[in-house]
Amino acid sequence: MAQVLNIEINGQPAEVGDVHRVATWNYGHFTSMQVREGAVRGLNLHLRRLERASHALFGEGVKSDGDRIRELIRHALGEERAASVRVTAVPQVGAALSTDVMVSVSDPVDDAPRPALRVRTATYERELPHLKHVATMGLTYQRLQATEAGFDDVLFVGRDGFLREGSVWNVAFWDGQQVVWPEADVLPGITMQLLQAALTRIGVPWSTRRLTSDDLPVLRAAAATNSHCPSQPLASIDKAAFPGDGGALADALNTAWAEVAWDLV
Repeated sequence: MAQVLNIEINGQPAEVGDVHRVATWNYGHFTSMQVREGAVRGLNLHLRRLERASHALFGEGVKSDGDRIRELIRHALGEERAASVRVTAVPQVGAALSTDVMVSVSDPVDDAPRPALRVRTATYERELPHLKHVATMGLTYQRLQATEAGFDDVLFVGRDGFLREGSVWNVAFWDGQQVVWPEADVLPGITMQLLQAALTRIGVPWSTRRLTSDDLPVLRAAAATNSHCPSQPLASIDKAAFPGDGGALADALNTAWAEVAWDLV
């Protein structure tokens, strides 16, 4: 568990009552990012995510001003040049159409991939899947059920039978010629968006298409992508193993990731 270095709400040290409110009032949204030398990959996408989610959850009158968010991140970071940062928007007490912004700073996460993960599928659909919201009990439960069964993580399948997303990651596949992402109602992860744009820039083909578990045996490789790692390899999903072409997928994702610019906070 990463050590928490600082928590602020609206630029002020978080008090016990503030943390209790955020922990017990299960309504809000957030974005998570890795900071290196005071910069973030895809910062504008993070800010846009916060703006859109605030509109969706708190109404059109609520603004997540990008300049203000950047200032709050810089203030919470202080002298830290490398860190994990989470920005959470929650309702103000007694003011459902106004928000407080909590910025938590913790130790940075190494983006090097771990050994390839064994993943199982579970039929589950997140509420409001296009939003990165704080209602995470369902996905956490499914992930814990998978780990208790001996797997490393879980990949969600919709009630329609189509593959969707992992517990806290998007999934990318390699079909031997291109990178393939599931076409489904999923969170448009910042890392996924950055990778797709960068793959286009470097000339690596990619596409989205409907996928089911029946498609897994003909896919050559799979990887989980999120802010912690752009190319975490998957060894298997259920009984479908990915012994070959993992290097091709990793090379494509890592080469694309290296092309993504860093934005100063």
